[in-house]
Amino acid sequence: MNLRNSSLFIFALASIFSCKSTSQWEGQGPIQIIETVDKPISIQEKQTFDAGDGVFFSNEFNGARLNRVDRLNDTLIQITILPENEPINPSPWYAFKIWSEKPEDFWIQFSYGGIGFHRYFPKSSLDGVNFSNVDSLDFFQPESEERRPEMAFLKVESSLDTLWIAAQDKVGTDHVQDWKNKVLAHDFVELISIGESKHGRPLEILKIGNSDDKAMLMVISMQHPPELTGFLAMQAFIEGICSDSPQAIKFRNKYNLYVMPQMNPDGVSNGHWRHNAGGIDLNRDWINFNQPETKALAKFMEYKVQETGGKFIFAADFHSTWEDIFYTNNEELEGNFPGLIPKIIKRSSKRIPDYIPNIRPNEGTQRSVTSNSYFFFVHQAESMTFEVGDNTPRDIIRMKGDYLADELMKILNKKTFR
Repeated sequence: MNLRNSSLFIFALASIFSCKSTSQWEGQGPIQIIETVDKPISIQEKQTFDAGDGVFFSNEFNGARLNRVDRLNDTLIQITILPENEPINPSPWYAFKIWSEKPEDFWIQFSYGGIGFHRYFPKSSLDGVNFSNVDSLDFFQPESEERRPEMAFLKVESSLDTLWIAAQDKVGTDHVQDWKNKVLAHDFVELISIGESKHGRPLEILKIGNSDDKAMLMVISMQHPPELTGFLAMQAFIEGICSDSPQAIKFRNKYNLYVMPQMNPDGVSNGHWRHNAGGIDLNRDWINFNQPETKALAKFMEYKVQETGGKFIFAADFHSTWEDIFYTNNEELEGNFPGLIPKIIKRSSKRIPDYIPNIRPNEGTQRSVTSNSYFFFVHQAESMTFEVGDNTPRDIIRMKGDYLADELMKILNKKTFR
């Protein structure tokens, strides 16, 4: 099959399976309680794959996954991306390098072993650092009736120069460490080690502020490895708190904020779709605390309360999903500052033209297994989970994170906790 015929074949598939939907994103269904003791995981083998005809693929770098490469014909190569274990949220996190002995044009067919479906629009790079979305004309994503694209096809042009293809434009853990080092350059920021992951990676918190810990805030992100947009919103939020504005300076003298930017370093480093090295979704382990990451953070928070006599008044967990959505607690329940979360969401959202926030309060009144529930029911911290859309423009993500921090500081700077 030549490249032209392959193109026609892909277009035909797109026409047959495409199914558009205009329904509003309603978020996830009820949280399922799962067992959180360790489960076996599969660590991908780092290697260079020979795809034939002088074309090579490689996963020999930190983060994301590529498990298998098979040439189907002269212009179509199938790659297989498999999860760390099952059952799992079907969010395949892929990244790989391609090069060839001579210039080659061919199609890549993404396969997930019947387990997942294609979620992340591919990005390309020539240096592994600076990525941009591939040309939409080179990418086809047939959808099923459930809006789940169970296959995807990408046209690439390879050469002796290495071409990177990735689901997210920041692969691995280096970008997180680089950002932490940038924040640590401030004299009001301190690094605190609270333990180690299952694979021995450090679990670290940044303390931001010069206060006495009578009133504290907690922020976390990257419980789920591929969720980069949530990390970027968290990044903007924290950078707002660290700014040189009079408001931020006043805030840091009244409050200490603790941030754990990477809850799941093993999962990120190994390219997991969702779980940690124990094979568990960390955001389902906030009651049993069977995993070292959740256990370490809960122990730290509870120790801070006991040591200082202070309290956590705000907490946020940043994630990513199909579209922007805020998960909040039942507004009939009162924590340490009733009404704080709805206020900062609504006030910050008004600053973005034509933006109406998608807010989904929990109707329940009992503690559940997520971080948001732990923060509220154990510490009475006014808490939220902010899920940022996979394809939300980066400038909008930065605005949302920055405006959330700004409105939070405005409100809390007028309040005194003792």
